[in-house]
Amino acid sequence: MSPSMEHKDAYIEMMIEWEETNEHIYPGAIRRREADYNDWLQTLESYRKRETCPSHFSPSDTFFLVNEDNRLLGAISIRHYLNEQLLRLGGHIGYGIRPTKRRKGYATAMLKLALEKCNDMGIKQILITCDKDNIGSAKTIIANDGVLENELVEDNGNIVQRYWIIMKNE
Repeated sequence: MSPSMEHKDAYIEMMIEWEETNEHIYPGAIRRREADYNDWLQTLESYRKRETCPSHFSPSDTFFLVNEDNRLLGAISIRHYLNEQLLRLGGHIGYGIRPTKRRKGYATAMLKLALEKCNDMGIKQILITCDKDNIGSAKTIIANDGVLENELVEDNGNIVQRYWIIMKNE
Protein backbone atom coordinates (compact mmCIF):
# COMPACT_ATOMS: atom_id res chain seq x y z
CA MET A 1 0.00 0.00 0.00
CA SER A 2 1.19 3.50 -0.74
CA PRO A 3 2.55 5.46 2.22
CA SER A 4 0.02 7.91 3.68
CA MET A 5 -0.54 10.01 6.80
CA GLU A 6 -2.22 7.04 8.50
CA HIS A 7 1.17 5.28 8.52
CA LYS A 8 3.07 8.09 10.26
CA ASP A 9 3.46 6.49 13.71
CA ALA A 10 4.09 3.01 12.29
CA TYR A 11 6.73 4.44 9.92
CA ILE A 12 8.54 6.23 12.73
CA GLU A 13 8.48 3.06 14.84
CA MET A 14 9.88 0.98 11.97
CA MET A 15 12.61 3.49 11.20
CA ILE A 16 13.71 3.76 14.84
CA GLU A 17 14.02 -0.05 14.97
CA TRP A 18 16.01 -0.09 11.73
CA GLU A 19 18.27 2.82 12.70
CA GLU A 20 19.13 1.16 16.03
CA THR A 21 20.69 -1.74 14.11
CA ASN A 22 23.06 0.60 12.21
CA GLU A 23 22.24 -1.40 9.07
CA HIS A 24 21.85 0.12 5.64
CA ILE A 25 18.15 0.86 5.11
CA TYR A 26 16.51 -0.42 1.93
CA PRO A 27 14.91 0.87 -0.16
CA GLY A 28 16.75 4.17 -0.05
CA ALA A 29 13.52 6.12 -0.59
CA ILE A 30 12.33 5.29 2.93
CA ARG A 31 15.37 6.68 4.75
CA ARG A 32 14.47 9.63 6.96
CA ARG A 33 15.96 12.69 5.32
CA GLU A 34 13.21 15.16 6.14
CA ALA A 35 12.37 15.92 9.75
CA ASP A 36 8.66 16.10 8.96
CA TYR A 37 6.72 13.03 7.82
CA ASN A 38 4.43 15.09 5.59
CA ASP A 39 7.49 16.55 3.83
CA TRP A 40 8.75 13.01 3.29
CA LEU A 41 5.41 12.01 1.75
CA GLN A 42 5.63 15.01 -0.59
CA THR A 43 9.16 13.97 -1.58
CA LEU A 44 7.94 10.44 -2.37
CA GLU A 45 5.13 11.93 -4.45
CA SER A 46 7.62 14.06 -6.39
CA TYR A 47 9.63 10.91 -7.22
CA ARG A 48 6.62 9.39 -9.02
CA LYS A 49 6.74 11.63 -12.10
CA ARG A 50 9.58 12.36 -14.49
CA GLU A 51 8.74 16.09 -14.41
CA THR A 52 9.19 16.36 -10.63
CA CYS A 53 11.73 13.60 -9.95
CA PRO A 54 15.32 14.81 -9.46
CA SER A 55 17.16 14.39 -12.77
CA HIS A 56 19.76 11.99 -11.32
CA PHE A 57 17.01 9.58 -10.18
CA SER A 58 14.60 7.39 -12.09
CA PRO A 59 10.92 8.03 -11.29
CA SER A 60 9.68 5.46 -8.78
CA ASP A 61 6.75 4.31 -6.70
CA THR A 62 7.22 3.23 -3.09
CA PHE A 63 4.93 0.90 -1.18
CA PHE A 64 4.68 -0.38 2.39
CA LEU A 65 3.99 -3.96 3.37
CA VAL A 66 1.45 -3.66 6.19
CA ASN A 67 0.03 -6.39 8.42
CA GLU A 68 -3.53 -6.68 9.72
CA ASP A 69 -2.61 -4.58 12.79
CA ASN A 70 -1.46 -1.73 10.51
CA ARG A 71 2.17 -2.40 11.50
CA LEU A 72 4.75 -1.80 8.81
CA LEU A 73 6.74 -4.90 7.94
CA GLY A 74 8.83 -3.45 5.15
CA ALA A 75 8.93 -1.32 2.03
CA ILE A 76 9.63 -1.67 -1.66
CA SER A 77 10.36 0.81 -4.45
CA ILE A 78 9.79 0.23 -8.15
CA ARG A 79 11.86 2.35 -10.50
CA HIS A 80 10.06 3.06 -13.76
CA TYR A 81 13.17 2.71 -15.92
CA LEU A 82 16.90 2.22 -15.51
CA ASN A 83 19.51 4.92 -15.88
CA GLU A 84 23.15 3.94 -16.33
CA GLN A 85 23.85 3.58 -12.58
CA LEU A 86 20.69 1.56 -11.93
CA LEU A 87 21.45 -0.73 -14.86
CA ARG A 88 24.86 -1.42 -13.41
CA LEU A 89 24.15 -1.77 -9.69
CA GLY A 90 20.68 -0.71 -8.58
CA GLY A 91 18.01 -2.39 -10.66
CA HIS A 92 14.29 -1.74 -10.99
CA ILE A 93 13.36 -2.79 -7.48
CA GLY A 94 14.78 -2.05 -4.05
CA TYR A 95 13.22 -3.57 -0.95
CA GLY A 96 13.73 -4.25 2.71
CA ILE A 97 12.03 -5.91 5.65
CA ARG A 98 12.38 -4.43 9.14
CA PRO A 99 14.92 -6.37 11.21
CA THR A 100 12.48 -8.07 13.63
CA LYS A 101 10.28 -9.39 10.82
CA ARG A 102 12.86 -11.07 8.59
CA ARG A 103 12.99 -14.78 7.74
CA LYS A 104 9.21 -15.11 7.72
CA GLY A 105 8.57 -15.00 3.95
CA TYR A 106 7.51 -11.34 3.86
CA ALA A 107 10.19 -10.25 1.37
CA THR A 108 9.26 -13.01 -1.06
CA ALA A 109 5.56 -12.07 -0.86
CA MET A 110 6.30 -8.34 -1.16
CA LEU A 111 8.53 -8.87 -4.21
CA LYS A 112 5.83 -11.00 -5.85
CA LEU A 113 3.33 -8.15 -5.41
CA ALA A 114 5.84 -5.65 -6.81
CA LEU A 115 6.44 -7.84 -9.85
CA GLU A 116 2.69 -7.79 -10.52
CA LYS A 117 2.84 -3.97 -10.37
CA CYS A 118 5.80 -3.99 -12.78
CA ASN A 119 3.81 -6.13 -15.19
CA ASP A 120 0.86 -3.71 -14.95
CA MET A 121 3.27 -0.82 -15.67
CA GLY A 122 4.60 -2.60 -18.77
CA ILE A 123 7.99 -3.46 -17.27
CA LYS A 124 8.54 -6.99 -18.56
CA GLN A 125 12.26 -7.44 -17.87
CA ILE A 126 13.09 -6.56 -14.29
CA LEU A 127 16.61 -6.20 -12.93
CA ILE A 128 17.10 -6.75 -9.20
CA THR A 129 20.47 -6.60 -7.48
CA CYS A 130 21.76 -7.59 -4.09
CA ASP A 131 25.06 -7.85 -2.31
CA LYS A 132 26.58 -11.32 -2.68
CA ASP A 133 26.70 -11.77 1.09
CA ASN A 134 22.95 -11.05 1.39
CA ILE A 135 21.86 -14.68 1.08
CA GLY A 136 18.29 -13.92 2.17
CA SER A 137 17.81 -11.37 -0.59
CA ALA A 138 19.29 -13.71 -3.20
CA LYS A 139 16.87 -16.46 -2.08
CA THR A 140 13.97 -13.98 -2.28
CA ILE A 141 14.88 -13.03 -5.85
CA ILE A 142 15.40 -16.65 -6.92
CA ALA A 143 12.07 -17.64 -5.34
CA ASN A 144 10.47 -15.09 -7.68
CA ASP A 145 12.14 -16.61 -10.77
CA GLY A 146 15.23 -14.42 -10.73
CA VAL A 147 18.12 -15.67 -12.86
CA LEU A 148 21.65 -14.59 -11.98
CA GLU A 149 23.26 -12.80 -14.92
CA ASN A 150 26.58 -11.84 -13.38
CA GLU A 151 28.45 -10.33 -10.46
CA LEU A 152 30.12 -6.94 -10.42
CA VAL A 153 32.78 -5.71 -8.02
CA GLU A 154 32.27 -2.19 -6.66
CA ASP A 155 35.21 0.15 -6.01
CA ASN A 156 35.08 -0.78 -2.30
CA GLY A 157 35.42 -4.51 -3.10
CA ASN A 158 31.76 -5.33 -2.43
CA ILE A 159 30.34 -7.90 -4.87
CA VAL A 160 26.89 -7.16 -6.32
CA GLN A 161 24.82 -9.89 -7.93
CA ARG A 162 22.58 -8.92 -10.86
CA TYR A 163 19.40 -10.97 -11.38
CA TRP A 164 16.82 -10.67 -14.13
CA ILE A 165 13.18 -11.65 -13.90
CA ILE A 166 11.34 -11.96 -17.21
CA MET A 167 7.58 -11.55 -16.92
CA LYS A 168 5.63 -14.21 -18.76
CA ASN A 169 2.74 -13.20 -21.00
CA GLU A 170 -0.43 -14.57 -19.51
